[in-house]
Amino acid sequence: MTPALDLIPRGALARMASRIFSRASPPAPARPSHEQKRLGGAPLMAFDNLGQPIWAPRDYASFAREGFMQNAVVYRCVRLIAENAAAVPLLLYDGDTEIERHPLIDLIRRPNPNSTTADLLETVFGFLLVSGNAYIEAIAVNGEVRELHALRPDRLKVIPGPDGWPEAHEYTVDGKSIRIEGDAIPGVRRILHLKLFHPVNDHYGMSPIEAAATAIDLHNSAARWNKALLDNSARPSGALVYTSRDGNLTPDQFDRLKSELESGFQGAGNAGRPLLLEGGLDWKAMSMSPKDLDFIEAKNSAAREIALALGVPPMLLGIPGDNTFANYQEANRTLIRQTVLPLVQRLARALTEWFSVTSASPLKFEPDTDAIVALSSERDALWSRLEQTSFLTSDEKRALAGYGPAARTRSNIKVFNPGQPRDDHGKWTNGGGGDDASVDPNIHQVAKKPGGLPKAVYDWSVRKFVSNYCLGKINGELPGQFEDATISDIIKLAKGGDAAARTCIKLLKQPRFRK
Repeated sequence: MTPALDLIPRGALARMASRIFSRASPPAPARPSHEQKRLGGAPLMAFDNLGQPIWAPRDYASFAREGFMQNAVVYRCVRLIAENAAAVPLLLYDGDTEIERHPLIDLIRRPNPNSTTADLLETVFGFLLVSGNAYIEAIAVNGEVRELHALRPDRLKVIPGPDGWPEAHEYTVDGKSIRIEGDAIPGVRRILHLKLFHPVNDHYGMSPIEAAATAIDLHNSAARWNKALLDNSARPSGALVYTSRDGNLTPDQFDRLKSELESGFQGAGNAGRPLLLEGGLDWKAMSMSPKDLDFIEAKNSAAREIALALGVPPMLLGIPGDNTFANYQEANRTLIRQTVLPLVQRLARALTEWFSVTSASPLKFEPDTDAIVALSSERDALWSRLEQTSFLTSDEKRALAGYGPAARTRSNIKVFNPGQPRDDHGKWTNGGGGDDASVDPNIHQVAKKPGGLPKAVYDWSVRKFVSNYCLGKINGELPGQFEDATISDIIKLAKGGDAAARTCIKLLKQPRFRK
């Protein structure tokens, strides 16, 4: 057998090698004759060629078509992330207090006449995942921002100013360009640019699809190869071997044979059709083992890499061979915590900074994680732990759960008489203006016994019962929200499954707290 390299002319081989080595070893840049080191405080360097648009160093159209539009894994990953992120409500806070009515809330709920909040945010997150960049334009009327619109990232270019920072954007469509610069209203610029981290670019973000481009090409190529194989009746290619001693086929014979094979035997419609060979021709099938024909594992491996780049657990995509998560609920929580919430929080912080000057008080947007169904089990576990915590006050528990302090009313404010006497343990007594200065002797005898909780005291408040029959140390363990509730109400709550109510009744019956 003649080696393949022997078929290449020597001169062509030399020229090929020269080009390869010239590409692999680019000339090293000349080093400056001297280096000048500057310490902190040096001024910024401005270039005289700034001011022209800088194009994103990637092909957005290829990412959109080859990735999102022609690859089922990329499509499902982007939709899964964007739809879940758009479904998380954004709340507006003034410090720790939630604001229910505000122009910014109305703007987010109805960003423009043609879009709802979900439409706008799903578009923004979709652009951010496909392109690595997302742009929101603010439209102002009479000094107020009235509309928000998502712009296609492939139509926008960043225009840097003399200092290198972006000073404007150029929007191009149908060959016409518009320069967008300045503020929509004082302090609120017209374009909000969201971008993912890019290690080698100052003005544009990097798309996750760019990192997964190799896996996407492999996945798409495997699908095309399998489709072509099926179109050819799932048979591998073969070779017609000319065994006649008369010599090679003439050019006319070769062209006629090739034309007949293409027209009469290729394609799914000609599958199984017998091949009639003339003298001197023999068909040799190029056989392939089932393992060689199995592209399923290769496609699954590529699909896992795509899901990894986009941050989606492969289990949610139905890709076999990945049992990292014990169940779908755990995989859903991982998707929300590690992929969806970081994107929503990025948008919330960007909106907060964008509209920071529209109000005199420091307003901020925060995602409402309590509305996320996938995280309900985590909230239940948190609330259960807080209910069982005895060394925290009610307001401290509310703060840990993400709520502000409870509203102060007359019913939940502790009011004590400064002249009211205390017992030997420092506990307020009823002798000097307590809840009840006169207690029925029969009730008193029953209630003083360890574990005694007679029905006659069911209409009493917890504060009244504790003041008469319990030691002061019980206050460190009693749930604070039941201080003014009656014992009968707490018993009803306990029977209904309230864990804090059961704890309260249990503590009131403890012998170690009796006087």
